[in-house]
Amino acid sequence: MNEPRTTQGAAIIQALRQQLTSQALTGGSKLPAERELADLFDTTRITVKEALHHLEAEGLIYREERRGWFVSRPRLVYNPASRSHFHALVAAQQRVAATRVLSCESVLAPAELVSEMALAPLSRLTRICRLRSIDRRPVLYTEHYLIPEYFPDIGEQDLGQSLTGLYQRRYGLRYGRSRFDICPTAARGEAARSLSLAEGSPVLAITRINYDQQGRIIDCDREIWRHDAVRIRIDSQARAAAS
Repeated sequence: MNEPRTTQGAAIIQALRQQLTSQALTGGSKLPAERELADLFDTTRITVKEALHHLEAEGLIYREERRGWFVSRPRLVYNPASRSHFHALVAAQQRVAATRVLSCESVLAPAELVSEMALAPLSRLTRICRLRSIDRRPVLYTEHYLIPEYFPDIGEQDLGQSLTGLYQRRYGLRYGRSRFDICPTAARGEAARSLSLAEGSPVLAITRINYDQQGRIIDCDREIWRHDAVRIRIDSQARAAAS
């Protein structure tokens, strides 16, 4: 019973993959609705949906909640260890970046950050949430957790700019070393809503604990990337040369 569906699904995947890799379907364009694709391939929506999810896992297409399926643009090549800020990184790859500030507020430090940031229990942090886009497509949701005493009046600053540059100009703080965790996970809550993802959709999470030039922990960045939008590339030779 399953073999015809599997065979048919494989044929749909191959046909769509050829269209995508040959750029007959261009990045950012919308695919026909699932019902239309089912009619086109003379099959069921279930078979079409299985094929689309397979192509989504490959990063060739992506889905936006309540909008449908779209063709993925080229992935942004990203080295998390680089100090290049988001807008410069995107511009260097001939793309257009935008940042929207969602909120800036004082919050109780999340329990998992208390030990990671060497905080006292029940400490408060300044949390800045931002949504970042490439070529007008939201691809990155960020939460920045700042130790407040290092950043007085941060909420009055232009938070749409590079925080790295703001730290240096306004507060005389430069990043020293950083500690990273990179892990695939599932989109939840505000991150899912901001990125137009269904709850539980796959995303790539990068958490970075940052130290200043004096070796003090000053903030934590949490980046939630749409998994099809980014490629992590770290050149160990370049890092060694830089150090």
